Amino acid sequence: MEPYELTLSDAAAAIATRELSPVELTDSVLARIDSVEADITAFVTVTEERARAAAAAAEAEIAASGPRGPLHGIPVALKDLYDTAGVLTTSSSRVRADHVPDTDSAVAERFAAAGAVVVGKTHTHEFAYGATTPTTRNPWDTTRVPGGSSGGSGAAVAAGECMVGMGSDTGGSIRIPAAVCGVVGLKPTYGRVSRRGVASLSWSLDHVGPLTRTVRDAAITLNAIAGYDRADPGSADVPVPDFTALIGRDVTGLRVGVPTDYFTERLQPEVQASVAAAVARLGELGAELVEVEVPMASRIGAVEWGLMLPEATAYHQESLRSVPELYTEETRALLEVGEFVLATDYLKAQRLRTLVQAAWKELFSTIDVLAAPTLTCTATVAGEPEVVWPDGVREGTTTTYVRFSQPANVTGLPSITVPTGFDSAGLPIGMQVMGRPFEEDVVCGVAAAYEAVSGFAGQLAPLHREMAPA
Repeated sequence: MEPYELTLSDAAAAIATRELSPVELTDSVLARIDSVEADITAFVTVTEERARAAAAAAEAEIAASGPRGPLHGIPVALKDLYDTAGVLTTSSSRVRADHVPDTDSAVAERFAAAGAVVVGKTHTHEFAYGATTPTTRNPWDTTRVPGGSSGGSGAAVAAGECMVGMGSDTGGSIRIPAAVCGVVGLKPTYGRVSRRGVASLSWSLDHVGPLTRTVRDAAITLNAIAGYDRADPGSADVPVPDFTALIGRDVTGLRVGVPTDYFTERLQPEVQASVAAAVARLGELGAELVEVEVPMASRIGAVEWGLMLPEATAYHQESLRSVPELYTEETRALLEVGEFVLATDYLKAQRLRTLVQAAWKELFSTIDVLAAPTLTCTATVAGEPEVVWPDGVREGTTTTYVRFSQPANVTGLPSITVPTGFDSAGLPIGMQVMGRPFEEDVVCGVAAAYEAVSGFAGQLAPLHREMAPA
């Protein structure tokens, strides 16, 4: 096994016992990037020199006084929305083609404090406004999309180009690429992780979080990056527990909500069957499966778009009017639509969200977590603008992908996606576990309980490897 094939947890353990050095690990990851980037184009920028210097510094410090923690010497990548001092941060857009920030984002600061090695910046759907990331390909099948908007991070983690890929999630943009690339994606509670220095799509819906190969790795990463930041107006001043604490615990008696609507409508039969089997497995592990109706299901999509469209346009208004030609046609069209959303409609969406959040709070008084498909379908062919369902309904690809993920954004609840298997084309399928506010430890514990018996933990995509889906 090459060092890049290790999970974060295994690499951290090997570094702690001096069986592996940060330099060896970083060299392996950089070589992997060099080997596969021509096929998947996950990175906007590879910071090779900086990464080698950081790895050498980590190696010297660990030799002298031991690791600071499990991220010390671990190769990570940041979605190209995250400011990095002195490093190009483009948001995968010509609008910011020359943007080099003077300061780090809050997450970059916390990675530096943990001793992580940043190997580069990953592609996003332009300014995170989409769910397919056209610049990048899925390492399970390079004719397919990697999801989005954090498609570069999803592809990079799945291909072994980093051990953590940071993403952002406004309508599902961590969990969508994680699900279609066969990795774990954790969207924390709104306000759990600072968004300072991360380009905004929709400030009241935006979340930031990690994509990794295992649930434990996601929880370890959240331990390092969570916490209050007064410079982020949306940051929550709440205690930060150990998010790994419930991993490995028994789920007996835990109430798992199983939706009877919304998450059962218009989805691929193979996705439905795979996730149903995963939920049933939780029941076999001792969890109590409770059928539930999704509160205010018909309102969720309207709230998501009613908030996102005007908030995104407000953020981009100056550059939209001064350099509209630098945006892609798709992004510019969405931003222009946002100009026509009335202030009264935006306020109605905010008021309706309050009602949705209250209804979901009531739901979670009867269950501990909700388990459902992460997405309606697996990875679509690159360039396909829509999905045509058997009943003849045509649905835009982005709309298709966000339909099951957007409830966690509208409510702000934590949600993690974990692989459950593959469809007949060998493409990954994911199940999401949602929980109460700031109970990321609970959702990680439930997801890890399933992961431990699934046979899919830590998998890498078969790009340039002799590996077939289980």
